[in-house]
Amino acid sequence: MSDTLVINEIYLSLQGESTFAGLPCIFIRLTACNLRCSYCDTAYAFANGKNMSLGEIQTEVHRLAMPFSNSKLKTQNSKLPLVELTGGEPLLQKNCLSLMKSLCDDGFTVLLETSGAHDVSRVDPRVHRIMDLKCPGSGEVARNRWENLKHLKAADEIKFVIGTQQDYDWAKQAIAEHKLDSICSLLVSWVHPLSAEQQDKTLKKVPVGQTPISRRELAEKIIADALPVRFQAQLHKLIWPPEQRGV
Repeated sequence: MSDTLVINEIYLSLQGESTFAGLPCIFIRLTACNLRCSYCDTAYAFANGKNMSLGEIQTEVHRLAMPFSNSKLKTQNSKLPLVELTGGEPLLQKNCLSLMKSLCDDGFTVLLETSGAHDVSRVDPRVHRIMDLKCPGSGEVARNRWENLKHLKAADEIKFVIGTQQDYDWAKQAIAEHKLDSICSLLVSWVHPLSAEQQDKTLKKVPVGQTPISRRELAEKIIADALPVRFQAQLHKLIWPPEQRGV
């Protein structure tokens, strides 16, 4: 059907990352990704999913949001919970653009988690785009679509996922070279080690010669260098087991 998306899961939890961390959020995880980052913790979404119409997805979002219907707590003048499209890579499925527009029309604050390898210019301007810039340790640094930077607005966010000293140096240089802190908020995540069940044989390997960096070392480097970023600890992995799904 022309108005469908392949969905891996839809669930209500707390937003674990971004400047919206800690707020209730409905996650819509889309199936498929054309990248294989070394640290990917959602390889289960590469292929598994079911076809759902845009109407069915919206109905499920509204069902999950129902307990908040009488809440007076709002964010940026919009109702809670937030709604985030994640993956996989949502932008691989063109109908996600229509879904995001409809969810914005419904009054939700909509977030998009995207790898940065796809054109973000067609995304509804009301959506908060959280876009990765892939560091060398991901194995996918060559996939960064640098022309996306000119399409980002102040309400968007750029994320670096850092697991090695070389990743940190690369991110630091990218921030300075492209004056990224003048575009939007910058996020830094530490690469949380994958459990045995999360390790997928299709993931890229960290390039030979890179030096691992601990979470503490990363935090201390950010402080020492006065890097204009928000360090995030992935709250969902602190609350629940890191490999648990649906959280």
